[in-house]
Amino acid sequence: MENNTLFARFISKLKVIGPGAIIAASFIGPGTVSTATEAGASFGYALLWAVLFSIVTTMILQGMASKIGIVTGSGLGEAIRDQFKRPVLKYITVTVVGVSIATGCAAYMAGDLTGGALGLTLITGIPQNYIAPVLGTIILVLGLMGTYKVFEKILIVLVGIMSITFITTMVVVQPDVLAIFEGAFTPSIPSGSIVIIVALIGTTVVPYNLFLHASSAHERWNSPADLKKSRLDILITIGIGGLITAAVLITSAAVMRGTDVTGIEQLAVALEPTLGEWATVFISIGLLAAGFSSALAASMGAAYTIGGVANWGTGFDNPRFKMVFIIVISIGVITSATGFEPLELILFAQALNGLILPIIAIFLLIVVNNKNLLGQYVNSIKLNIIGGLIVLIVSALGIYSLVEAILDFITEV
Repeated sequence: MENNTLFARFISKLKVIGPGAIIAASFIGPGTVSTATEAGASFGYALLWAVLFSIVTTMILQGMASKIGIVTGSGLGEAIRDQFKRPVLKYITVTVVGVSIATGCAAYMAGDLTGGALGLTLITGIPQNYIAPVLGTIILVLGLMGTYKVFEKILIVLVGIMSITFITTMVVVQPDVLAIFEGAFTPSIPSGSIVIIVALIGTTVVPYNLFLHASSAHERWNSPADLKKSRLDILITIGIGGLITAAVLITSAAVMRGTDVTGIEQLAVALEPTLGEWATVFISIGLLAAGFSSALAASMGAAYTIGGVANWGTGFDNPRFKMVFIIVISIGVITSATGFEPLELILFAQALNGLILPIIAIFLLIVVNNKNLLGQYVNSIKLNIIGGLIVLIVSALGIYSLVEAILDFITEV
């Protein structure tokens, strides 16, 4: 009887899962899989601490964003727009936020569709630039016909598929458990690893997810009494997302250490001695789920952001919201059909993300400290200190990414 009671409590806890799963589905895309694969192959378990750091950072920032949505009853875009009263400052803010987030989402969209298509390419042999537009079209149809609840359920299922696929693979390869704990809790920066560290954090802490989470939390809950449910949702789902990223890195470290990674598909080849013919199937399913879920979330993120900052309104019953959704998907479909390498698109999106994130994080902190907006639910001093440190760290990483990109460009020229 007691066991039944415990099981019932466990199931009731899982019922809070929703908006957080959308965020996890968003950041576990082909970019995360490829970056984690390269991190494990190049540096073994040494960079697991960066995964842990990025997940804790994501939980903190997404917690602030969801609080805005639940307490105010509106999204982060609306809150940022209303924060500034002077027309010129408001116009500049809205333009910078809207254009930068939309551009980032479109870039991620194209890379996610192409990366997700790779999953089917590995099995069928059909070129990615044929499959990717089909995946984009499916998302487009879902957007035109579906609702928030439908998308939430789809993304929860996709997170479940990725969890089973990548975590099972990690367990099967029997990694070094002691080395895993050392890598996770003993931060180190091996020579040549800083770019990968930046990428690991950049693929997890994604600016448009803050807008997406605020709006999706408001769609799911509408009372400050639900803040505890939201925090539990974040803890469970973002934690699972981090475990998926770690699983990919750990698997790569166990079977690919010392390998020069040029494509995600190499992980399937490296797993063949352990999983046999199932290696390609496992990685293909994981990639397809990662690409599809991240592309779906990117288009939602762009729509919620633009709809909010432009004061157009949000929600799948809003024509302008759907218009942004359609435009972003269409850009992704067209770009993915041209045959661009997914890693090039994803790297561009990551570099752009590094520049945008500090700006959005600052806006987030400003809004979450507005007593007129949040009343007693404004940030505590402790949260502000932590948030400030996060802004400093991501700003430093963003500047580093920019300098690195400029130097690479100069070198190529």
